[in-house]
Amino acid sequence: MAKICKICEKKSAMERQYKKLISKYNPTPKERKYPNLQWVLVPKDVTKEAYKDYAGKRVLACTKCIKALNKEK
Repeated sequence: MAKICKICEKKSAMERQYKKLISKYNPTPKERKYPNLQWVLVPKDVTKEAYKDYAGKRVLACTKCIKALNKEK
């Protein structure tokens, strides 16, 4: 199963952390960051176009989409 939001298609990204050591930055390895995905049941009576395809279904969605979905009610 891919770690991708079904609604907005947010996916993982590579990220670097820089640590300051006295006057220089210490090179640190890259790290993959994943979106915060949660299982959510999209209500059947949803009005927003982005959610219409998933009305009445249980999907993996990022927390940003879940927040927007709850504001709609």
